[in-house]
Amino acid sequence: MLIYVCLIIIWAVLIAFHWSVYKRNAHMFQLNGYKSKIHRDYAAENRIFYLRRSGKAKKPLVWTARLKRLTGAYALLSLIMPFLLPPTLIRLAAFLMSPVEKAINARYIGEARSLIADAKSSGLKVIGVTGSYGKTSVKVYIGKLLSSQADVLITPESYNTTLGVVRTIRERLRATHKYFVVEMGARNKGDIAEICELVKPDCAVITAIGEAHLESFGSIENTSDAKFELFDNLNPETGIAFLNFDNEHIRQRAQTIKNSRAVPKIVSYGVKLKDADYRGENVTTTANGSEFCVRGVKFRSKLIGAHNTLNLTAAIAVANTLGIPLDELVLPVRRLEPVPHRLQLLGGGDTLLLDDAYNSNPDGAKAALDALAEFSGRYKILITPGMVELGAREFSLNTAFGVQAAKVCDYVVLVGVERTRPIAAGLHAAGMPAERCAAVQTIEEALRIANSLDTAGKPRIILLENDLPDNY
Repeated sequence: MLIYVCLIIIWAVLIAFHWSVYKRNAHMFQLNGYKSKIHRDYAAENRIFYLRRSGKAKKPLVWTARLKRLTGAYALLSLIMPFLLPPTLIRLAAFLMSPVEKAINARYIGEARSLIADAKSSGLKVIGVTGSYGKTSVKVYIGKLLSSQADVLITPESYNTTLGVVRTIRERLRATHKYFVVEMGARNKGDIAEICELVKPDCAVITAIGEAHLESFGSIENTSDAKFELFDNLNPETGIAFLNFDNEHIRQRAQTIKNSRAVPKIVSYGVKLKDADYRGENVTTTANGSEFCVRGVKFRSKLIGAHNTLNLTAAIAVANTLGIPLDELVLPVRRLEPVPHRLQLLGGGDTLLLDDAYNSNPDGAKAALDALAEFSGRYKILITPGMVELGAREFSLNTAFGVQAAKVCDYVVLVGVERTRPIAAGLHAAGMPAERCAAVQTIEEALRIANSLDTAGKPRIILLENDLPDNY
């Protein structure tokens, strides 16, 4: 009898343990995209993450219908197999629920496919935008320029997966929309092709191919293959591809394809190459924005950073090719506001914040430092946790970032003592004194240090370069 009582007590304790840590485990599973393999790897690298106090989350747990269904399955399994660790149990619950989720998703995708087909039959043009970086900004700028003369829908925020696009179509697509600008992200081969199969893009914009998400793709070649799925899914007779020919990987890939088979119309854009179809020329950048010319028409923008001239040239190329005269784009370009958290200038007076929290790639990080350098006369402070998802190159690329930062910044605050060791190594190698660096565990601590520094009477500017989500 005593044995049974002890077993019941152990069983009850295990169930209580599961539910005491479930919210943390579910939160990480949601941030990991409900992907069992990703969550398994995450759990292996962070063995007792579910025992940590989560504190205030940057992106809180959202009790979606899917998560509620998952919670029900988890509850049942915790009664039957309480001896399993929470990460294993939640992956098992996800596996058991996968047929249900696939059926629900199939219904939603079917509805979206029908809605987009009806809209396209009424004249809707779909513009797909992808790239290793720059795609969100370019998507927004294209949407704003086209909306100066037509009704435009863009995928909101970073809704760049198949289900994100499906949700946008089901909730926001209207009969009045003339253009639908779709950001297309990819972590695996076939992700962009899947979105293309749904929306049937008429135009494609490929902004860049670079060293972002190398952890997922493994090589630049694989990244290129994934991004060019958008190009490959255009109609070769009626499609139009807008390609950044400043990017060597894109330029070479386009030339190879062009020599091997029939391809859609290619419209090149850039800032460096003189023979691009649309080129940003006579570029002047300051802390207040930029001036540049495209095909003899002068544009002014309040957007910060030389890289934004390239992004704007892409948007101008699309809008002009689709029928808006260049001189009618001058005012819409001038009115463009920064995309939130992408070199967005905030504050005023003696303290400015250059918010680049949503950027996490080597080219973007360098562009942000270049933009910071434009603020002459200010004390320049960098706050960063570094860059992630760069695979075997993560250490060397973060070290290079540290070297670059040392040349621009007066002070650097690193977020995450262990994770930022490569950046610290780069700062040290470039000769930045130890007293001009600090390492803390949270962005909040970093901001407190940045705002309390003695700047010798200079006004300060703080660059927030990347802000990792809660699962890092």
